[in-house]
Amino acid sequence: MAPQRDNYESSRAADERRNNVITHLSMDEDTEKLLHNSNSDRSENTSFLRYFLTSSGPPQIITLCLLIALALGSTVGVVPAVVEDRYARLNHGYTGEPCLQIKMGERPQECMLGNDDAQNSAAMTSFISNSLTFSTSSLMGSISDERGRRGIILLGIGLSLLGPMFLVLMQLDDSISPFPFYASHAFSGIVSWMAVALSSLSDVIPSEWRAPAFGMVLAGFSMGFALSPILAVVMSHLMVSIFALIILVGGFIFACFYMPETLSPESAAQARLNRLSERPPMNTQADVWKYNLMRPAKELMILNRNKLFRLLSALAFFSGCIGSADHTLFLYYVEENFGFNDSDIATLFLIIGIMGIFVQTVILKPFNSLVGERRVVIVSFLVGSLCNYLYGVAETKRTIFVSATLASLTGMSFPTISAIKSNNVDEMEQGRIQGALYSLQSLASALGPLLLRYVYNETKDGGGFGRGTMFIFGAGLYLVATLFAWALPEEEANSNYKKYHAKKRSSLVPRSERQDGLNYGSTQDA
Repeated sequence: MAPQRDNYESSRAADERRNNVITHLSMDEDTEKLLHNSNSDRSENTSFLRYFLTSSGPPQIITLCLLIALALGSTVGVVPAVVEDRYARLNHGYTGEPCLQIKMGERPQECMLGNDDAQNSAAMTSFISNSLTFSTSSLMGSISDERGRRGIILLGIGLSLLGPMFLVLMQLDDSISPFPFYASHAFSGIVSWMAVALSSLSDVIPSEWRAPAFGMVLAGFSMGFALSPILAVVMSHLMVSIFALIILVGGFIFACFYMPETLSPESAAQARLNRLSERPPMNTQADVWKYNLMRPAKELMILNRNKLFRLLSALAFFSGCIGSADHTLFLYYVEENFGFNDSDIATLFLIIGIMGIFVQTVILKPFNSLVGERRVVIVSFLVGSLCNYLYGVAETKRTIFVSATLASLTGMSFPTISAIKSNNVDEMEQGRIQGALYSLQSLASALGPLLLRYVYNETKDGGGFGRGTMFIFGAGLYLVATLFAWALPEEEANSNYKKYHAKKRSSLVPRSERQDGLNYGSTQDA
């Protein structure tokens, strides 16, 4: 019995030593994780920026966004001033000095009616442009999956030249109506180059980096919009419009020479094969016409593929309604009700631009890594609801400036939603899904300004909360979108979900398994 007891005690001592070694090693691993966690996050951010800036495609897209935002942003404050004054003269017989040079409380009735006409035209233009985008964006995305991204991007940028050109002509000839300007903007919606540009980024950016990569695109826009309105303070409206046209032409030439094709030939060939396999038999010319006419609707059916896509469609619709209305009607609202001039608009867009750059380049990447895409969207929509409520109840310019500053956080939703849908389709469907969801968002953007204009017309004379009721209504739409964002399945929405849970399992399971294995082996030895 003594030898057996000695063997048993020696076996227990060996087990304790092994367990102590395992505990010591596990403590060392945990300590190492704590010590190097911040360094690994910093290294990941550095790797992302290096990869983004050295890839073929993303730097060119950022440059295009910067140039286009600089051009369009410089005329943001010019368009309401020029169009309001032109409508006041052509439609209501106004003959005095420019409307925006008159103090807010002293503006004649003709100028106020001209402002209403301008807002109605802007809302209708947004409706037509976004209706065209709704009809064609999914088809354009699918075509880009088969034929490449570059040609469609060039076509879209080329169409965007028409609006600034008519803005210049309208100021050179006092008899020209704002109609050609608005019509050209509406027609440019037939090709949405931004959806294809996002697909181009998806071609070269890994899935876990797509949300911050799409955020970099918005940062390019923010930088352009931050700098551009300052031009309206130091230059005349005509000179600013000419400058914007020159910048857009320069951006188009840059794209022609330096924009690469990011779609691989293999992906394009596979996308063509997939479409041919799905195409029904076509024995007559009528079958061909029917297929081509129904194809845009068929491409949209990808949004009904699963629960995730249906939820993304719902939150994109509701957020698109209010987001487009904010962009379309906000400047008209603050000019009419708070007396914003060129200097105020320049300051406002400088703040929005700087905050947009900060949010997209500094906040979005670590925040997305910390909480995941789903919670990023939820936070963005909650902030959007708060900001729209503040717009509606604002009584001073200060409240408008504070609300617009906070609203920059809402900009995290667009790149994050784009990343979620991109991460849940194959490489051969990047253009199709981006285009389909962009189509739905365009439909929402078409209806949003009209819906808020209806609320405004019903409440501007004292109903509801007064003239700001349309923004309070918009805050409610953001809350509806937040509910859909909350329902997103986390395992599909968050790009780091599987990676996180794999790490969690590897840090919890192996230790006990190793201990059990060692204990089992020592018992067998005993």
